[in-house]
Amino acid sequence: MDLHMRSYRGHSLPDWSAAAVAGLAAGAILMVLELFWSTLASSGSPWAASHMIAAIVMGPGVLQSSDFSLQIVAVALVAHYVLGIVFGLVLAAIIAPFRGDSGVAVVALAGAVFGAVLYLLNFYGMVHFFPWFAEWRGAATLVIHLIFGVAAALLYWKLERQEAGRLR
Repeated sequence: MDLHMRSYRGHSLPDWSAAAVAGLAAGAILMVLELFWSTLASSGSPWAASHMIAAIVMGPGVLQSSDFSLQIVAVALVAHYVLGIVFGLVLAAIIAPFRGDSGVAVVALAGAVFGAVLYLLNFYGMVHFFPWFAEWRGAATLVIHLIFGVAAALLYWKLERQEAGRLR
């Protein structure tokens, strides 16, 4: 039995390393967009987003301030990138089965749908555990998540290794 099979019963297996890189890169894009949006749209601190993300790991006590803190920013970066990688892996598992006969438009659409579902999960489902994210609900955050999904999907589509071992 070949241990390097790319398909199992007709379904393509995800390229996990490409998925992790795609999720990491798309997470970086999302983070930069969040930073710009929070700086432009809010009169508050540009570090408020870092505090909200770090509070997932450190608890809601870090929300008492929005001043710069290297520890809070570092925790927020790690949490953000880990979540980006996890979501990239999930997206790859969704895209891989129909990847072989799909074009870039289908992959981008799948990424957009994934981004919308991720937005709903994060800002309507997870707010039961992290209620401070409710204040981020809105069109701008939805658009940022759509961009994340499309970027992750397209990056995965571009980076995924083909059966012949070549990159696109």
